[in-house]
Amino acid sequence: MFYNPEIGHNLPHDPFKAIVSPRPIGWISTIDKEKNVNLAPYSFFNAVADNPPMIMFSITGQKKNISSKDTLQNIIETKCFVVNIVSKDLLNQMNQTSGNYPKNTDEFVLANLEKTNCVYIDVPRVKKSPASLECTLYKILKLPGFSNNMVIGEVVGVHINENILKNGIFDILAYDPIARLGYKDYTCVSSKFVLERPK
Repeated sequence: MFYNPEIGHNLPHDPFKAIVSPRPIGWISTIDKEKNVNLAPYSFFNAVADNPPMIMFSITGQKKNISSKDTLQNIIETKCFVVNIVSKDLLNQMNQTSGNYPKNTDEFVLANLEKTNCVYIDVPRVKKSPASLECTLYKILKLPGFSNNMVIGEVVGVHINENILKNGIFDILAYDPIARLGYKDYTCVSSKFVLERPK
C-alpha cells in the first residue's frame, strides 16, 4: 500500500511510529525556577553527534500532555535537563510517570523513585537508572504541526552504573534496555551480534 500522511492511511491506527521503531526512551528529568521536579518519558529520542556528544528528544503535541508542557517550560527556564536510560526493571515506574498530572507533581515521589544529584547541573537524576546524561540546552526547534518541539542538548556529564561495565565496555545486555515500538507495544534488547564493516 501507499499513503500520503496529509490525506490518511485508512488503517485502524497510524502505522508511522511502528515503522520507525524500535526507538530508545529518554526519561527526562527537569526542574523549574522554584526547584519543582518533573520526570517524563519520550520515545522520540536519540543521539545526534558524539564529539561533542549531543542528544535530541521531541515533545509532540497531538495530546495536550501537561507533563510535556512542564518539561519544555522547565528547560526553557533553566537551560538544562537529564536523560535517564530505562532498564526493564524500571518499566512500570517509567510508565507511571507518563501520565497527565497537575503541575508541580513530583513524578519521582509518585513512582517511588530515588533521586540523586548531578555533578554539573542542578537537576536530580534517577538513581537506579543504568546510565544518566547531564545535558545543557543547545537549541529548541519548533517543528510543523501542533506544539511539536525538538530539544537538542549537549551532554556535559555521564553517569554509569558500575554493574553495567564489563571489561571496560558498557554492556547493554546487563540491563535489558527498553525501546518503544508502535501502538502500545514495547520491546527490550536481550541479544546482540557483531558485524564488521567492509575493509
